[in-house]
Amino acid sequence: MDTHTIRRTSVALPRLDEPGLYLSHAASLEGGRGRLTGFRFADADLRDLDIADTRWADGRITGLRTQRTRLERLHVHSVEFTGCDLSSLHWSESKLSRTVFRDCKLMGAALEDLTLDNVLFENCKFDYSTFARVRSAGPVIFSACSLREAVFTAADLGAALVDDCVLRLTEFDGGTYRGLDLRGNDLSGLRGLFWLKRIIIDRAQTLQLAEALAAELDVAFTDDLDDS
Repeated sequence: MDTHTIRRTSVALPRLDEPGLYLSHAASLEGGRGRLTGFRFADADLRDLDIADTRWADGRITGLRTQRTRLERLHVHSVEFTGCDLSSLHWSESKLSRTVFRDCKLMGAALEDLTLDNVLFENCKFDYSTFARVRSAGPVIFSACSLREAVFTAADLGAALVDDCVLRLTEFDGGTYRGLDLRGNDLSGLRGLFWLKRIIIDRAQTLQLAEALAAELDVAFTDDLDDS
């Protein structure tokens, strides 16, 4: 079984190269009778993508560009997204398993009520995105991603790992993060530290958290004060 492993976290990858599995060209992502399996969808430039109540399984989506994207109640299993730019993305009430996103732009995305199980985000841009009530039911890895000014609200990321990511002004607001592995990142720009109880870090990152706390509390240092 192909996996992607960082430290103690391993994500099972899609099984798309197995003998006997043929991926046929799909003209759209809607599928028939709410199901699209064994497919490849490439190099489409769409104004709107609106999909609901559909299952995607065993597929590759490459070079998809959209101006507005709304995905609801999707079940995504064993699917690779590569080089996609999903603008104005609103993705809600869905489950993703054995799914990979590589080199994708999801800036300003609104991700709500998603369940993630064996999901890898690699070299993706999530700047200014919101993750509301997103739950890691199985291992989840964010690797070399940009999460600048992203907000996690009431999320459950105890089975997740974040590695070599940009976390500038990334904010946590409610939720459960016990076991979240934040090693390998600069934590000095985090916000909402109160919620990050029992996360996993290296000892050297303690000073970064102290810097983040000082910024969050807007403390004043004696050498900055005018004593005159």
